Amino acid sequence: MTAKFIGAVRLVTAISILGSVYWQVSDRIANHVFHPEEYWVYFTIDTSLLMAALLIAGFAVAWFKNNQTAHWFEVARIALSAAYVVVAVVYNALLRGEPDDARDIAAGYHWPTPPNEVLHVWAPLILVIELILVTPAIRVKFVEALWAAAYPIVWLVGSIIRGNINHWWPYWFINPDLYGVPSMLMYIAGITVILIVTAFLLLAVRRLASSITRRG
Repeated sequence: MTAKFIGAVRLVTAISILGSVYWQVSDRIANHVFHPEEYWVYFTIDTSLLMAALLIAGFAVAWFKNNQTAHWFEVARIALSAAYVVVAVVYNALLRGEPDDARDIAAGYHWPTPPNEVLHVWAPLILVIELILVTPAIRVKFVEALWAAAYPIVWLVGSIIRGNINHWWPYWFINPDLYGVPSMLMYIAGITVILIVTAFLLLAVRRLASSITRRG
């Protein structure tokens, strides 16, 4: 794949992510059910916006620097890709099919399907494929995969502090009022482990693919 093609894929994916967020926000505003103090707290949305920013930076690197990336950029790709994979897994395993918010139900509103599918299925899938197939010369160490837990832990701490202040939780599995603190901590520990394992697996598969490509 040429650097221009890689950049184009990154840009189109970023536009798709940002377009999906815009679709959701504008649709909820039009139906008078937009709660910005809640919407911008969802891990999916925060991760999507960070990933879109990274993809736009990656587009610029690919188009104008022949994809000669910096070390921090490759570590960030691994970390955010792992977070996006977890977004997809958690949504499809735990949250897909969950009842809508009671306020949405009362207003007769349902989240639009296409942007949900982009943010929870297609964007993560494309990013994982791109991460594995596009392997610059920069080598990310396995220990650096631990950075995958940094941003999610900061997000979790912020969400727990915020939830204890206003008693609103973006996801039921981090709400201690439902199943207690031990259950919340179990879910947090489990998701953290999944994040780190996912980052290690992505890095391992990426190295394997790079090795096969070089031998070929």
